[in-house]
Amino acid sequence: MYQQLDHSVWDGWTFTDLVFPSFLWMVGVSMTLSFAKRMESEHSRRKLMLHSVRRSVSIFVVALVLNQFPYFTFDYVRLPGVLQRIAICYVIAAAIYLYGGKRGVTVSVIALLAVYWMLMTLYPVPGFGPGVLTRDGNFAKYIDGLVLDGHMWRQTRTWDPEGIVSTLPAIATTLFGVLTGMFLRVNRSDAEKAAWLFTASCGLLSGGLVMNIWMPINKNLWSASYSVFMAGMSTGIFALFYWLVDVRGHKTWAKPFVIYGQNALAAFVFSGMVARLMEEIHVPDAGGRAVPLQQWVYRNALLPMAQPKRASVLYAIANVGVVFLFSYLLYRKKWLIRL
Repeated sequence: MYQQLDHSVWDGWTFTDLVFPSFLWMVGVSMTLSFAKRMESEHSRRKLMLHSVRRSVSIFVVALVLNQFPYFTFDYVRLPGVLQRIAICYVIAAAIYLYGGKRGVTVSVIALLAVYWMLMTLYPVPGFGPGVLTRDGNFAKYIDGLVLDGHMWRQTRTWDPEGIVSTLPAIATTLFGVLTGMFLRVNRSDAEKAAWLFTASCGLLSGGLVMNIWMPINKNLWSASYSVFMAGMSTGIFALFYWLVDVRGHKTWAKPFVIYGQNALAAFVFSGMVARLMEEIHVPDAGGRAVPLQQWVYRNALLPMAQPKRASVLYAIANVGVVFLFSYLLYRKKWLIRL
């Protein structure tokens, strides 16, 4: 696997580490625009909050079902996860936005990052002491072990990248998106908005790099520096697309992204199901030994065509293509799968 197509082992970041925080950031942007439109249509804050709670619970339940797919044995249940974190961040960010306004969102971002920073650097973890940010000695792992024992990530079983403490800066990531969504509604030209978004991106990126001096950028810990830095990356990428599509009017090339985006959650769930099936379905290889279908396709269909790393990329492209076909089918049928 090419390094940029895998997560960073610990400190630092890769292209792959952009994906999850960008999704949370976009949840904040889209939620803000959606809520503002509904409030203009005389939807009450209470009604929107109840909608957010119901949607959050629905996403969390779907996440637990996906975690158990395809066997549903319940001998092991992972409680945290990607969709679970999205559900939690969504409902908390919704509450802060609906009842706190811009000031409440801004104060909450600062408070969440500050509280996380103090917990990670000041609390004396038994056997390690305060301020240890290694894989085994950090405060987030300690709390996960106390609360989530037996319900964590299969690859470690001792800590979870979507654990309890690291959810605090993940909520901040979502709120950075909320602030962006609020800015998009101000009375300025699209060109001005794009320019200010680029400026904000530079400020956040710089802030994240400065914070990195004391608290390394780390996706597994969702460190405060990672939250700020990735908010900067998301803002900058969004500003680029905003400038290309809304300012310059170049829309045709973005059609595949529109198709994906209309059923983003369904596409994510479908991709997870396909990945699980490719791992769980076994077929005989040339020697008669049963191997996962994923391995069989890689070895027999792709590896003969290219060297290992490039064959891995071809597999990834094929996987994205399958998910795109699923999304395109929903798009053509005009089916919108929402919770």
